[in-house]
Amino acid sequence: MGRKRYNISLSRPIVHKFEHVAGRHREGKSALIEEALKALLEPQAFPGVAEALAHRLDHLNRTVARLDRDQAITSETLALFVRYFLTITPPLPEGEQEPARLLGRERFEQFVAEVGRRLATDRRLVREVLESIASNEPDAFATRFYGASGDTAEKAADGAAKPAGDEDD
Repeated sequence: MGRKRYNISLSRPIVHKFEHVAGRHREGKSALIEEALKALLEPQAFPGVAEALAHRLDHLNRTVARLDRDQAITSETLALFVRYFLTITPPLPEGEQEPARLLGRERFEQFVAEVGRRLATDRRLVREVLESIASNEPDAFATRFYGASGDTAEKAADGAAKPAGDEDD
């Protein structure tokens, strides 16, 4: 079968990467381009790629689910705290407002410092709370979310101890 010549233009970053990869391969640049096009046009010719992509997508799905769960917990916690705070906190008399602002500013600075420390160490309060609940009340998640039905309840308790998506892949 004859070969056909093409004249193509590539961006400089791609050219640099292409030159680097071509330098490591024994075949020429044409063979490298042909292999890349074959992988794109005939994915069945490269077994395992679909499985690897499916595995990666599954991992990403678990990660997104964990982020969604954490965000829901954070939102609910904040909403409940704000409602509770606004419900029980009476307005301060005029003379007590400035000292309260100063104290509030100091407490806020401490809060920001603690958030910074936690983010720097990757220690998350949500995880600590879930682990605490799982160790102190192992059936808490099973009875509230799954109705404590045998095998499903055990899986829920296990999931509370190690949230979905925290598996090492």
